[in-house]
Amino acid sequence: MSTRTKLSAALAVVVLIAAALAALSVRSRSAGPGAPAGQQSPNHGSSASTASAGTDAPQLSPLTGKPAPAGQPVLAVKIDNVAPARPQTGLGRADVIYVEPVEGGLSRIMAVFSSSMPPRLGPVRSARESDLELLAQYGRPGLAYSGANRQVLAAIRSASVVDLSPSSVSAPYRRSSSRAAPHNLFADPRALLRSAKSVSAARDIGFRFGDRSPDQGTKKKRLTVRYGAASTGFSWSATRHRWEVTLDGRAATTTDGGRLGASTVVVQYTDITSSDLHDTLGNPTPYPHTVGSGQAVVLRDGVAIKARWSRPTADAGTTFTTTGGAALPFAAGQVWVVFAAKPAG
Repeated sequence: MSTRTKLSAALAVVVLIAAALAALSVRSRSAGPGAPAGQQSPNHGSSASTASAGTDAPQLSPLTGKPAPAGQPVLAVKIDNVAPARPQTGLGRADVIYVEPVEGGLSRIMAVFSSSMPPRLGPVRSARESDLELLAQYGRPGLAYSGANRQVLAAIRSASVVDLSPSSVSAPYRRSSSRAAPHNLFADPRALLRSAKSVSAARDIGFRFGDRSPDQGTKKKRLTVRYGAASTGFSWSATRHRWEVTLDGRAATTTDGGRLGASTVVVQYTDITSSDLHDTLGNPTPYPHTVGSGQAVVLRDGVAIKARWSRPTADAGTTFTTTGGAALPFAAGQVWVVFAAKPAG
């Protein structure tokens, strides 16, 4: 073979190699980062994964159904709810607000924060043993409270919560001189979380959010739940498109956000028994059982919807369905859950 022929053959081989490398590069780019050559990326064409790939599609909070940063920690705070404690501070920024019965026919609030943290919240009050059952569905949230019965304190130490009481983390708490004790303890939630370790991020606790079927529910203007000495009421505001809250017959306001209002209200009917514990006056401590199943009423969009709730185990979320068994979506926004005793019979 002549020298000229050999050179031509070598040149042809080089051209073929270059073409193969170029084709391989194109296939690798179309497959996406980290995908094998010639394989389509699993993210391609998926709207859910497009959001995680950094497009404009927002992450939605599993607690409110509204846009919120992913991976935000959960902080649960026991809030005083008697007249000397009002108006409270920070409640307008909560994702979920639970209203619970306590001794003497009074009520107390468990406010759950994740999507947004106010700079200050309170007044912070004591915990109850039923709080631990309620919060188990959140994983391992931070729990801010101002004290508890010795038996409850022992239960908190072994529960799946991060103890953020003043006895564990004192710096984030301050007493206000404008109110009388014990209704004057306030906390900085961001400082609480900076002091905490291994607090769970917001996760699916059973809530579903979405549009309501036009034929779903009956028109409702107001609803009130009573515990004896306390009442929690909700009135539909068509102009503000929310359920405005009243506490003991008076408009519920906050020091930092005006009138309280909910996008969705759940009246959850459950067994409320007397525990073995009691307050200093001898009143037994009510225990609302949040594991099990039962009836509920869901308020949204100016209507009341008969529903059922189910929570098979303490670490499972609470699901809400229509009486026919279909998933019942909430309106996006702050959710109030009020525990009420099962109707007689």
